[in-house]
Formats: sequence, C-alpha cells, structure tokens
Amino acid sequence: MIPHRQGDGPGRIVVPVALEGRAYDIHIGRHLLCEAVARLGALAPGARAAIVTDAHVAALHAPALEACLQQVGVAATRITIAPGEGSKSYAGLIELCEALLAAKIERNDLVIALGGGVVGDLAGFAAAVLRRGVRLVQIPTSLLAQVDSSVGGKTGINSPHGKNLIGAFHQPVLVIADTSLLDTLSAREFRAGYAEVVKYGLIDDAGFFDWCESNWRRIIDGGPERDHAVAVACRAKAAIVARDEREEGDRALLNLGHTFAHALERLTGYDSTRLVHGEAVAIGLALAFRFSQKLGLCPGQDAVRVARHLDAVGLPSTLRQAPGGTGTADEIVAAMAQDKKVRRGVLTFILARGIGRSFIAHGVAADEVRAFLEEELAAG
Repeated sequence: MIPHRQGDGPGRIVVPVALEGRAYDIHIGRHLLCEAVARLGALAPGARAAIVTDAHVAALHAPALEACLQQVGVAATRITIAPGEGSKSYAGLIELCEALLAAKIERNDLVIALGGGVVGDLAGFAAAVLRRGVRLVQIPTSLLAQVDSSVGGKTGINSPHGKNLIGAFHQPVLVIADTSLLDTLSAREFRAGYAEVVKYGLIDDAGFFDWCESNWRRIIDGGPERDHAVAVACRAKAAIVARDEREEGDRALLNLGHTFAHALERLTGYDSTRLVHGEAVAIGLALAFRFSQKLGLCPGQDAVRVARHLDAVGLPSTLRQAPGGTGTADEIVAAMAQDKKVRRGVLTFILARGIGRSFIAHGVAADEVRAFLEEELAAG
C-alpha cells in the first residue's frame, strides 16, 4: 500500500471535471470567493444572476457574494428559501421557479446556489427545468456539499416515497469551494460532512483513509489539510463522473452507505433536527462494512476500524446511535424498496472486500438484509 501524502500546497487548487462539451472547474481554497467569481464575467458576459440561498446562509455569506458580483458587473437578485430538507419538495420547487421567473432569469443568465446540499439540489433542479435549462453555479457552504452534492450534476427534490427521487442531471458551469466558508459551520454539521470525505477512502483509496485517521483533527481546524481533503474528494468524484455521468456504472460506488442512510432519513421524515444527512451516511458506512463482514466478504478488523474512526470523530456508527431514532428491521427494509439502485424490485448495495475495496453488489436478498438489521438493533 502506498501511503497517502498531502500534495496540495497553500493557495488555490483547481480540479477539472472533464465532460465533453460540459467541462467545468472546481476552485478550492480559503478566501477565494471574489477571485473565483471574477471568472463569471468571462463565462457569462452581460448576464444577470439569481442567488438562491437559505435564511441562515444568507445572513452569513450573501452580502459578501453580492459585493463580489457587483465588482464584476453582474446584477444579482437574492432568493431566500427556508432552511432544511422540507424545502426540497414539489411546493418548494414551484415557489423557487416562480421566483426565478419573476426575477426575469433567462437561459443565458445564472442561477447561483449558495448553501449546503439542500440549496444546491433544489436550485440545481430549478435551473435544469427553468426555460429548459439555465446555467448553474455552485457555491457550497457546507463540507458535505463541497465534497459531494455540488459536483457531478445530480439535482432533485424529495418525495414521500423517498429521497431525491425526482430530479435531473444538470452540470454546473463552475463550482467555488471556498473552504473558509466552512468556519461558520456548527461542530455537528462539520462532522456530518466529514462522513462524505472519509467515504472516498473507503471506496477505493485506502491510503487516503490512513491519512484521514491521522489528520481528521487538522481538517476540522481548517489548515491546509482541509483544502487537501476537499481536493482529494473532488478529484475522486470528478474522475468517476467523467467515466459515468448518469450513474449507469461505477458512479453508483459513490453511494457507499447511502442505501442504509436514505432509509433512515425517510423514517425520520427528512427532519435534519433529528438526523443530519452525514450522520445517516456515517451509520450507513459502518453498516455497509459490518454487513459485508457478515456476508464473509470483508475482514472483521476492517469493519471495526471503520466504526472506531467514525466514533473517534464523534459520528454515530450504530442504529442505536441515530439521533432521531430508527424503525424496526422490517420498516428499514421497506424504506429501502424505493432506493434509486433498486432494479426490478431487487436491492443493490455497495459492499466492501476491505477498506478501499468497495464494489457494486446486485441482487442482495431482502431476507439477508432484514436478518442483519435485526442483529444490529438487538446489539444496541
């Protein structure tokens, strides 16, 4: 195994997303907002912009973004939505689209998503359907959004049947990951986002997982390790998206832990005060490795190591630790039935043969999942 080393020095990091005809860059670094926004003048000369944000993020970051846009001559309208997963709904989508139309946003203008995953998913979907496609800029303000939801073009809203079941692929024209914006996150939100960081090591980069075990405190503190972690995650996702933009193949690997996670979120009513997405993902990651161990695929020491690392960071790793509680094994399996990876009613999971050795497992028997969940719930 080649140990993972921090290769990104101080300053700006640019990660290209190589999609033919729709390529774009991810700009990563501290205090780079105005510097990166200056590119919009060249990308969209004469364009208007609508800044879509939530009430919490607007108070923290919208004035600075508006000042940056004013410097490059981009006229902007601010549209503020309610924080939380409740905004990712049919009603929320209609309300946002009507606000964008009222702001006279045209095809060659810009929708700027300033916020976490909820804002990015909702604003991205609105940009995808408004006038059959408006240009999108992602400025993620949470760690989770910087390393996951802002990259790759997945947009959408939730349904009572499940999470992100209504949506579209709509690639941004630019992603600005200003890591200094993460300084305003609560400890809970930052740790939740960390689950999506360490996921990349568990998928196919054991060296990065090793590095995370040694450096997670520095990632939280905001030094160059934070920029490096975001860059590694973005490069990994960009490479997978370039190979499989529409999740017809190995892009599904990015859903490691998410089949469990989305079921838990559905059972808690997508209430982020009860269960934050990253907390559900952390539980899902630990479950995926223990389920792989139960099936005889993964060494037990790797499953234990994953759980211990999540515990050390302050993330839940068992069903009993879910902040919002959970349902029965039958209820969890039923919630999984609407997972996007289900094919003809048969469950698909991302499982692991060890740390950094994840794979797509088709046709997993529901009875095996149910028996595993019953053991997990009984174990406490």
